[in-house]
Amino acid sequence: MTARTHSGRRPGDSGTREAIARAARRQFAELGYDRTSMRQVALEAQVDPTLVSHFHGSKRQLFLSVIGLPFQPAEVLPGLLAGDPKEAGARLARFALGVFESDEGRSRAVGLIRAATSEPEAARVVRDLLTREVLAPLAAGIGSDDADYRAALLMSQIVGLIMARYIVEVEPLASRDHQAVADAIAPTLQRYLTGDLSAPLP
Repeated sequence: MTARTHSGRRPGDSGTREAIARAARRQFAELGYDRTSMRQVALEAQVDPTLVSHFHGSKRQLFLSVIGLPFQPAEVLPGLLAGDPKEAGARLARFALGVFESDEGRSRAVGLIRAATSEPEAARVVRDLLTREVLAPLAAGIGSDDADYRAALLMSQIVGLIMARYIVEVEPLASRDHQAVADAIAPTLQRYLTGDLSAPLP
């Protein structure tokens, strides 16, 4: 009987694709865009390197397919808009911290922010998906003026939180209960959404 050569392909295209996606998602999140290679992804996924390109194309396409927002903006926005506009900051804070606390959500968010610091396409994804499709429509939807500016301020708070809590792991912020953190940042998010941004702080 002739021995069969192992090609590195896992049984079934879906299993192979998912193995590659898991490996790529972990490496982009932990190593960033620049230090992640197609070959290392293939090695971790235990597949032939050509299969990474076969399923995902270029490294940029691989990144975009596995690292993105861990939610659909169109599905999230109605819930953020529902209810009292004066409570929108609290709703946004609870939603954001809830997303980051899940393993997949944290992995995707951290990978996206890390990559955005060095990869222009990742920065564009952050701006378009989070600011343009969630934060600016949220500010506009509750009747706030200058929605784009308010969205940028919200973005600065959320990205800063991801960096401090999940990447740099500043203590005691990193280990504080996520609901407590949400309660702490909610007033700032509310001010960015509906407050008088020209008024001096007390």
